[in-house]
Amino acid sequence: MSKNILLPGFREPPVDEDFEEFYINMGPQHPSTHGALRLVVRLDGEKIIEVVPHLGYIHRGMEKQAEKLNYIQYIMMSDRQDYLTAIQNNLGVCLALEKGAGIGVPERAEYIRVILAELSRIASHLVFYACFGGDLGGQTVLLYGFKEREMIHDIFEEVTGSRLTTNFFRPGGSNKDIPDTFVPRVKALLKHLEGALSDYDRLLTKNIAAMDRSVGVGVLSKEDAIAYGCSGPVLRASGVSYDVRKNDPYSIYSSLDFNVPVFYNGDCYDRYLIRFQEMYESIKIIKQCIDKIPNGPYRSKEKPIFKLPNGSFYAATETAKGLYGTYVVSTGGNSPYRIHTRSPSFGNLAALNTMAKGQRLSDLVTILATIDPVIPEIDR
Repeated sequence: MSKNILLPGFREPPVDEDFEEFYINMGPQHPSTHGALRLVVRLDGEKIIEVVPHLGYIHRGMEKQAEKLNYIQYIMMSDRQDYLTAIQNNLGVCLALEKGAGIGVPERAEYIRVILAELSRIASHLVFYACFGGDLGGQTVLLYGFKEREMIHDIFEEVTGSRLTTNFFRPGGSNKDIPDTFVPRVKALLKHLEGALSDYDRLLTKNIAAMDRSVGVGVLSKEDAIAYGCSGPVLRASGVSYDVRKNDPYSIYSSLDFNVPVFYNGDCYDRYLIRFQEMYESIKIIKQCIDKIPNGPYRSKEKPIFKLPNGSFYAATETAKGLYGTYVVSTGGNSPYRIHTRSPSFGNLAALNTMAKGQRLSDLVTILATIDPVIPEIDR
């Protein structure tokens, strides 16, 4: 056994283990790390012994900055966490603020919120689909997945004025109403999406190369998924049926008919299937909402200065990545004493070493792709 210097964060190997160990870096600029993430990998040949993620390369101190911003200004900061779920992050912050201020939301605003949140879920999962295929070497999949995502962003641009960092929702509703073109555009998109997803399913789901690289790879047990605090598709692919929209409903989700896909193998393939099925469920949700948008105000009465009473307030939403929690502590002013975000990618990434141990180095790219992390959400 060769004796190497043990890097920080790694454990000593058993003294009787006979292997030739060495370390490599993946990142922080590797194209398959989905952001500025550094993975230090300890190897025995091609076999992974241990993986230690190193975070903080793009830390921006968002939660500290929040102490100098007013509550409405902080909504914009949530866009810059997981930029693929900006709409859903906005909603999570607004739910916490509404709980603290005791603000109700008009029915029209609730429908707008749910439609946009589910469009955002589809757009995020399409990025996952594209990157998953690309990470496996399928450049055709990479190009196809972004095509429909851009169509969704066309709608976002018309409604919010931005394609990515939307800054759209406000306590009590949104900062403006939807245009008259919104409903027909969404209907046309849904009709197109159903056909496109059928094509994408045939392109990748039963692809032999994709299945060889993902079936039985990166297995995460139900017990480990819970222990690491995983959520979203990563948790549900390990057999845990938990979705905030069902288990702790917010907005109008309790009145909608949709299923929560659950798979039980906990491998990369199941994490792929979960997200694919969730896109169909989001289409089902949007269809139920799009014809029922009532007339009326899109926002409850706006306050000239928004303040919260003394206390702490928490709200959770189900983003495309998992449970997104917003915890606000107020001392009575128009700025928070403290805002903390519970980001889903942090808990999901914590399970990476358990998923990767004993796998080949090439499998690490596949495993990381099916965690689907967005690093700025962790490096706040």
